[in-house]
Amino acid sequence: MSKSAKKPPLRELETTAVNAAMAAGRVIRKYFQGPISIREKQNASLVTNADVEAEQACVRVLLKKFPDFSVLAEESEPLSTPSLGRWIIDPLDGTTNFVHGFPMFCVSIAAEWEGQVVVGVIYHPILREMVVAVRGKGARLNGKKIHISKTSVLEQSLLTTGFTYQKQTLLHHEMEAFEQLSRIARAIRRPGSAALDLAYTGRGIFDGFWERNLSPWDVAAGSLIVEEAGGKVTDFQGNPFTVQSKQIVASNGVIHDAILRAISGQIP
Repeated sequence: MSKSAKKPPLRELETTAVNAAMAAGRVIRKYFQGPISIREKQNASLVTNADVEAEQACVRVLLKKFPDFSVLAEESEPLSTPSLGRWIIDPLDGTTNFVHGFPMFCVSIAAEWEGQVVVGVIYHPILREMVVAVRGKGARLNGKKIHISKTSVLEQSLLTTGFTYQKQTLLHHEMEAFEQLSRIARAIRRPGSAALDLAYTGRGIFDGFWERNLSPWDVAAGSLIVEEAGGKVTDFQGNPFTVQSKQIVASNGVIHDAILRAISGQIP
């Protein structure tokens, strides 16, 4: 695909991403609570044969329709092409939950064009919940439009977060932010899937989410979902968010500044 290539129709990107997510979801359901092989990666996170096979199933669907797109996926080396388009994929976000039989995990797929995420899909294969966002077109859950919450004060909020695998260097800083927000918010949850945290923030279940040291495949689809549902996404300093940002704060927008103030002073 040349640099002057025409932007694909967003509907085609959306349909392809949904089909790929469903293909990955079928693999995940096959292995859930069944025999799996598990290994630990260098960063102490886990990977299973379900992750690998789900990614393969996903990529096959995506590249069959858009063979010139490059691919950034968690479980394989980046596939680079001279294309203006790129797929960003997490075939199984929440692998530790999956391994332990805790049904909080998902498939996350984003389509990027000229460096901007234009389509985001997050699929919960057990609940069969498909959250889709198209830039400029809003966000939907199984076809029904979704919106961020209307919570107006941090004291009434339900927040969500995640913690790093770098426990020796960063965990105590994360605990400080967790404690600070726990003193203010109504409650905080830690489900263990950043992509689902973002999808649930877009759905208005959570009022806000923050985490550091995430990868593009963790946040690409979910950040677009929050924005298209009417929310706000930044880094810890309130700067515009990109998939390369190492920090993310996503919220309904109303309580965003209050979250930023509560975590101010935390290290990058």
